[in-house]
Amino acid sequence: MSFSVEGKVALITGANRGIGKAIVESFISHGASKVYLAVRNPGSAQALSQTYGDKVVVLPFDAADPASIKALATAAPDVQVVVNNAGILEVADPLASNAITALEHEMNINVYGLMRMAQAFAPVLAKHNGAAFVQLNSVASIKTFTPFTTYSASKAASYSVTQGLKDVFAPMNIQVLSVHPGPIKTDMAAKAGFDEADTVTSVSEGIVTALKAGDFHLFPDAMAKLFEGEYQSYATNIISADLGGE
Repeated sequence: MSFSVEGKVALITGANRGIGKAIVESFISHGASKVYLAVRNPGSAQALSQTYGDKVVVLPFDAADPASIKALATAAPDVQVVVNNAGILEVADPLASNAITALEHEMNINVYGLMRMAQAFAPVLAKHNGAAFVQLNSVASIKTFTPFTTYSASKAASYSVTQGLKDVFAPMNIQVLSVHPGPIKTDMAAKAGFDEADTVTSVSEGIVTALKAGDFHLFPDAMAKLFEGEYQSYATNIISADLGGE
């Protein structure tokens, strides 16, 4: 499948800053007709509203609240592409005193939040003759970084769910894109202690290109491309292959 954002209605979670904000800007620059900004604090998207006017609509969103996500899908019935960007990172290795609490929190947002979004928006996206669902995963979904073990575990789980979504969405003509950035210049990267990181536009522009190409995986930045070089054969021959396991 191939999907162009030009003329389409999009919804982006965590759209007020970092990668989410960059995706909003890239989608609009590539011709998206309207972008819903799904954010926990609607006031945090004021600058984007002032810049883009009626091209953006701000909606409240809480990845941990199923009722909030159901309300989001009701408020945005014309969406053609969903970008599930919202996520959290805790610093915890397996023996850290906060490891279990951290993992529970990350699973609730990074995995259960993804599933809530997919379940709520599946009927919305299926109404269109061609739609897309984009999930922000991470290189940490295929390689554990020990100080961020619980985050890596949650992203491995979200990547697994994303693979399942690819299969169940395909008959609905919904393209799925799994995005695997390395360190990107965001508040999350700063919290993780990454001094060197790539730009947010490497991700946002990469998403536009990968959707148009009909790709399932996107490794957008310099570190991610190192992973892609080693992972591509496995991804092609195993992840994207029909092994008769259904």
